[in-house]
Amino acid sequence: MIDWFASMSAMGEMPMPGGWTMSMAWMRMPGQTWPVAAASFLGMWTVMMVAMMLPSLVPMLWRYRRAVGTTADTRLGRLTALVGTGYFFVWTVFGLAVYPLGVALAAIEMEQPALARAVPTAMAIVVVIAGALQFTAWKARQLACCREMGRDRRLPADAGAAWRHGLRLGLHCSRCCAGLMAILLVIGVMDLGVMALVTAAITVERLAPAGERVARAIGAVVVVAGLLLIVRATGLG
Repeated sequence: MIDWFASMSAMGEMPMPGGWTMSMAWMRMPGQTWPVAAASFLGMWTVMMVAMMLPSLVPMLWRYRRAVGTTADTRLGRLTALVGTGYFFVWTVFGLAVYPLGVALAAIEMEQPALARAVPTAMAIVVVIAGALQFTAWKARQLACCREMGRDRRLPADAGAAWRHGLRLGLHCSRCCAGLMAILLVIGVMDLGVMALVTAAITVERLAPAGERVARAIGAVVVVAGLLLIVRATGLG
């Protein structure tokens, strides 16, 4: 999987006015139709989400198995897989919504050099906002819900309940990760370094004993990084 991501990243990024590069993930390759390009992006996005979210999802799946209680191992395995499928279905829909927005913005930036030059500053502002979001009560509620969902409760051992539980996990997770995912999208959706950092941040704030404090510490680091990016983008440094 790492080799696959490396090869995708090596496909290149397009230099843009303002000294930044645009990910080719938003581009249609020569001879590609838009449906094929969208399917290619969606496949890449889904594999990326599995790689990024699985470390924090595994404990939630384990809690689900305990909440279901005693049932045949084979059936419990199928139900757990269904929970995971529902969870990643939500992230796939998220990618389906992100792709046309990314394509539209890429097209505008390519046609408007003056706008493209402002992108580094806009990216830095998004990073600052994403960091500030880590300090909000809304973030704390979403994180608490993700950390506690399925704990100390009984769940029915049927396929419908498993699917709905997976969807709920995915919806809560996508809201909780909104700021950090925004960083990934604006800095570089195929950048392995950014992907690794965002994955680490998501995993640590979910699994560390003091999750809310960890989330705020991550927010502080992100805000400082965003401010430094603003300084560099505006030439003030």
